[in-house]
Formats: sequence, C-alpha cells, structure tokens
Amino acid sequence: MYDEIVTALSELDEDTVLDGVKDLFNKGVPAIDILAALQRGMEAVGQKFETKEYFLSELIMSADIFKSATDILGDAFTADSSEKLGTVVIGTVKDDVHDIGKNIVATILGCNGFKVIDLGVDVPHEKFVEAIKEHHPQIVGLSCLLTSAFDSMRDTVAAIEAAGLRDSCKILIGGGPTDEKVREYVKADQVCRSAQEAVEACKKIVGVN
Repeated sequence: MYDEIVTALSELDEDTVLDGVKDLFNKGVPAIDILAALQRGMEAVGQKFETKEYFLSELIMSADIFKSATDILGDAFTADSSEKLGTVVIGTVKDDVHDIGKNIVATILGCNGFKVIDLGVDVPHEKFVEAIKEHHPQIVGLSCLLTSAFDSMRDTVAAIEAAGLRDSCKILIGGGPTDEKVREYVKADQVCRSAQEAVEACKKIVGVN
C-alpha cells in the first residue's frame, strides 16, 4: 500500500492517494509512516518537475493532494507540547508569495516533533523579529522561490542581527534557487535543498542527531 500511495501521488491520482491514506490510518498504521510514503511521492513529483515532465500547475496540484492527505491524519502525528524537540519559525520572505515547499517543510517538521510557527508568505523582516522575540525558536527558516527575493532574505537576517537575536537561533534557507552562494550572500547558517535535509538539520541543531 505504501508503494501504491507513492505512485499515485507521483501520478497526481488524488482519489487513490486519499483512499490509501484513509485505509492505512483506519488500520492503525503510524501516521509518521504514512507521511513518509507521501514524502516519497512528493520527491517523485519534484524529480518530474526538474526533468520538465511536470510544470508549475502539476506542482501546485501535488501540493494540494499532499495537504488533503495530511489533513486526514489530523493531529495524530503531532507530538504533545511537552515532547517537542524544539521550535521553528518559518516563512516565505517579503516580495515572494510561493508557499508549496515551505508548507511541505512545515508539515514534515511538525510530524517529526517540532513546534512550527508558520508566518505565511510575503513576510516582512519585522514580523520575523517579532516572532523570534515571542516564541524563542532555536531555528528560523526563510523560504523563497524568486531570485529577486534574495535581498529580502538578506534584509531579514540583518534585521534579526540588528535586534540582537542572531546568536539565539540558527537561520536556515531553502527554495528552488537557493544554494551555498546564496547562503553566503544572505549570511544564513545553512541551506537545505529538501524537506528531509531541513529535518536533519533541525534535529542536529537541537542535538537529536
């Protein structure tokens, strides 16, 4: 059934994905295992996007299916607040409204035991600063899909530093055009090229692995 869900999601077969998730969930299969299959399906979609077999419309459709599937799981995969590994503030920076990748990362971090504060899209740097002061996260995630938003990323990191909060958290960046050169430009701590990289990085930051 896991492989069926992976294949169905990669082929954008929403009915099969949702039926498979419901079936496994009702049988008592751990939600985290179901999520792993959904993540593999999204990775397959990403590969098709990179090879230009899929385009933005298919990417958006896959994200909608992914969200509907995780909605079925509800709060089953969310650890109790006392068991949280750490807190992550995440958002798409100002001048960018893309949220597919950010939403997937936020969902998977939540499933892996993190408290996630999702600020949404087109987030001004002041809002990131306010969220850090309020929630005291160990990690801040900045997302963008537009190269024109790199300056917003840099401004956000600079604002966090100016507020005296830079040493209190690690700043991770992600999104299609981000790489090590962008990380150096915006002065972040690490670039994550996939949701799994983000999870591994966050766990390492909080001392889990």
